[in-house]
Amino acid sequence: QVQLVESGGGLVQAGGSLRLSCAASGRTFSDYSMGWFRQAPGKERAFVAHITWRGRRTYYADSVKGRFTISRDNANNTVYLQMNSLKPEDTAVYSCAAEKYDTIWYFRPDPYDYWGQGTQVTVSS
Repeated sequence: QVQLVESGGGLVQAGGSLRLSCAASGRTFSDYSMGWFRQAPGKERAFVAHITWRGRRTYYADSVKGRFTISRDNANNTVYLQMNSLKPEDTAVYSCAAEKYDTIWYFRPDPYDYWGQGTQVTVSS
């Protein structure tokens, strides 16, 4: 089992920045590739970013490319999502997730084995 706890969400004005953290406990964190997803009210869960288990490769949704950066600190069992130039359409609950097999389907929720409870990000215009 892997337990994931997100933090860092909040209310920010458009153009501002937030950094989300996802702290992992349980099994060896460095064995898992990590993803961030978000879900806005009335919408399906959407892929945001993914980082492989050693952090050598990262992937982003087109909507956040150039504004968001995913990173990880395996020594401290934490994955981060730095969000800059935030827009009102970034408003959502953001969740981190862990998957063990470095899947090519990283942009889909299905391959992920463990999920955090989510943290709310609200961007005002």
